[in-house]
Amino acid sequence: MQPSSGEQQESTEDKNASDLEAVFDVPVRISAVLGRTRMPVAKLLQMDAGTIVELDRQVGEAIDIYVNDRLVARGEIVLVENKLGITMTEIIKAN
Repeated sequence: MQPSSGEQQESTEDKNASDLEAVFDVPVRISAVLGRTRMPVAKLLQMDAGTIVELDRQVGEAIDIYVNDRLVARGEIVLVENKLGITMTEIIKAN
């Protein structure tokens, strides 16, 4: 008796999940980029506490989420128990 397509799919998914267990503990660097700007070093050296740096994003615009310097998602900043967090709103598909 052959397994139904549902049983076959389930066993394939289980196999794929177990195949990934080897990489579960591999550390990755996650970066959330609010925006970017360019400025001369002289202006950077003149900065002090309270200096405002204008970024290339608008208020409410999605932030970029990178894993190991690769753009993987976009999201929004959220407040979770008095700490900043990020909720992903869009997953970027690999090319």
